[in-house]
Amino acid sequence: MKLAIVLILVCAVLFVLSLVTGYSVAPPMSGLRALVVDDGTPLSVVMREIRLPRALLAVMVGASLGLAGAAMQGYLRNPLAEPGLIGVSASAGLGAVLAIQSGAALAFALALPLAALSMAMLAVGLILALAGPRGSSITLILAGIAISALASALTSLVLNLSPNPFAAAEIVFWMLGSLADRSFDHVWLALPFMAAGWLLLISLGRGLDALTLGEDAAEAMGIRLPRVRLALVVGTAASVGAATAVAGAIGFVGLVVPHLLRPFVGARPSRLLWASALGGAAMVLAADIAVRVVFPERDLKLGVLMALVGAPLFLHLIYKTRAETA
Repeated sequence: MKLAIVLILVCAVLFVLSLVTGYSVAPPMSGLRALVVDDGTPLSVVMREIRLPRALLAVMVGASLGLAGAAMQGYLRNPLAEPGLIGVSASAGLGAVLAIQSGAALAFALALPLAALSMAMLAVGLILALAGPRGSSITLILAGIAISALASALTSLVLNLSPNPFAAAEIVFWMLGSLADRSFDHVWLALPFMAAGWLLLISLGRGLDALTLGEDAAEAMGIRLPRVRLALVVGTAASVGAATAVAGAIGFVGLVVPHLLRPFVGARPSRLLWASALGGAAMVLAADIAVRVVFPERDLKLGVLMALVGAPLFLHLIYKTRAETA
C-alpha cells in the first residue's frame, strides 16, 4: 500500500509538471487555470489541445509498457522478457511504415495509428497460429521472435526500396518514438485497446503467482495455461500495439521498470503488475518532460532518451544480478 501511494503521488506530480512544461512560456498557475477555464486565449488552446493529450498519452503508454513487461516476465519466468519479445512492437512499426510510405498517413490523419494497430492484431493471429493451441512458453517465444524478425526485415525492405527520401526520413523519425503533436484523437483511438489490454493483463495475477511453482503445479491448482497464454498475448498486443501506434517505438520501459520495482513488491508477480503500470507511467512522463527541457530546440526523440537512460540501467541490473549469483 505504501509503495502504491508513493507511485501514485510521483505520477500525479509528474503529470502536473508535464502540463506546465513546454515551449510556450507561461506562469504555471496561469496555465493550470487556462486548462480548467476555457477563456478562448491561445494559452487555453495549448493547454487543452496539446499538453493535456500529450500528458495523458504519456501515462497510457508508460502504463501499457510497464504492465505488459511485468506480465511477460511473470509468464515466461524470465527477467529478460519484454513486450517486444512476441513481435507486437515490430509488427505495429511495420504497419506505420507502410502507412507513411504509401501516402495514406498524409491522406488521413489517423491512418498511421490504425495501420499500426491492424498489423499488431495480425501479428497476434500469426503468433497464436504458429505457437498452436497448447504450445509451451518456449514455442510462444520462438513464434514471437520469428514474427518480430519478419516484421523488422519487411520494414528494412520498405526503407531500402523507398524512392522518396522525405518519406524515408519521416519513417526513421517516427521509429525513434515521440509524443509531440499528438491530439485527443490519438487518445480516443488508443484508449479502448489499451483499456481492454490492461483488464486482460491484470486478470492474470493468480495464474502468474501459480506459475512461479512451475507449469505442472499451476495446472494442478486449476490454472488453465492455454487461457492464461491467450490472455497474455492478446492483452500485450492490444495495449502495446496501441502504444506503438500512437507513440512509435519506445523501448526499455517494459524491461527495466519491473526490475526496478521487484525488490519492493516481493516474489509475487501479481503485485508487480500494478506497480509496474504506475512505474512505467512515471518513467515515460519523466522522460517526456526531459525531452522538452534538454535540447528543446533540437526535437530530441522520446525513444532515443529512453534508450540512453534504459541501457545504463539495464547494464547496472546485469552487473547486480551477476554479483548476487556469484
